[in-house]
Amino acid sequence: MQEEVVKKSKLKPVNLAIILIVVAVAAFFGVRAWIKAQHHETTDNAQVDATITSVRSAVSGFVTEVRFADNQFVKKGDTLALIDNKDYKAKVMQAKAMLLSAEAQTGISRSAAMAAKQNASASAINSSALQSNINAAQARLEKAQKELARVEKMFAEGAATQQQLDAVKAEWQSANAMVEMAQRQYAAATTQATGTQSSAQAQEGQVSVATALVQQRIAELELAETQLQHTAIIAPYDGVVSKKSIEVGQLIQYGQPVCSAVEINNLWVVANFKETQLNKLRTGEKVKIKLDAYPDLKLTGVIESIGGATGARFALLPPDNATGNFVKVTQRMPVRIKLDKTEDKEHLLAPGLSAFVDVEIN
Repeated sequence: MQEEVVKKSKLKPVNLAIILIVVAVAAFFGVRAWIKAQHHETTDNAQVDATITSVRSAVSGFVTEVRFADNQFVKKGDTLALIDNKDYKAKVMQAKAMLLSAEAQTGISRSAAMAAKQNASASAINSSALQSNINAAQARLEKAQKELARVEKMFAEGAATQQQLDAVKAEWQSANAMVEMAQRQYAAATTQATGTQSSAQAQEGQVSVATALVQQRIAELELAETQLQHTAIIAPYDGVVSKKSIEVGQLIQYGQPVCSAVEINNLWVVANFKETQLNKLRTGEKVKIKLDAYPDLKLTGVIESIGGATGARFALLPPDNATGNFVKVTQRMPVRIKLDKTEDKEHLLAPGLSAFVDVEIN
């Protein structure tokens, strides 16, 4: 009995020491976790994200060749598929021919306009010359009138003969006839000049119409060439193509999806932090990232931006707290994290991978 009491008395200090050690270890790790919590914010509500583009056909036609497979890595500008381009080549040739015809018609219109201008200029010069003829004829008529008046006076006084009077009258009649003829010629020339001027203006209008037609044909040719280029469907950027939806011989329409392209050289992480964590988060703070898929892969980055609204506000049916019973739910704010450059030769990173994010608070 005494031996048992002695053994129990010896065990008490040992148990006490063990308890103290456990408490000390727990306190150490507890204090360490508390200190870390003051300088870190973490969340496992995070995913890798990237630009995902639906590659679509810009023209209609039959698929003649498919040069990619699902989940294949491609470079920017690589040809993914070809569409039968015979009709589009014919449209380009037709557009070129119509452009040449329009340019030729423009040349003809310009030549006609130039000839009309020259005719109008010649008519104007002719009108000016005929005006001078009128002036000369009128001067001759005035002189003949004065001479007639003088000879008639002399004839009345008996100082001139009938023959002299008849000669002066004949001269006056001739001068008067010359004035009338010059005036008629001038009127005809003026009418002709007006007509040639109108014709010249009309020809200038034809040149404008022909020039506009050339511009239209140029636009049609550019459109035809663009459509011909679009018969080759190319990769928009370096990345992986998935969700292949076409086959050789298939008739596809304008805007029909061909595949989805994922830009793997520009990845980021979207972490959804609780609203109670936002007080400590700032853009530019360093971030450590672990992926569930690749635990040994260590990634780093910085906070690039903090969302403008909580995720609930972008939902299809955003909550309306003004109706019904209100239940307060902690909201989450999306935070975009820019990844530092990493050697990902095997292209392990992909949009949608779950991540654990640890933000180091400055």
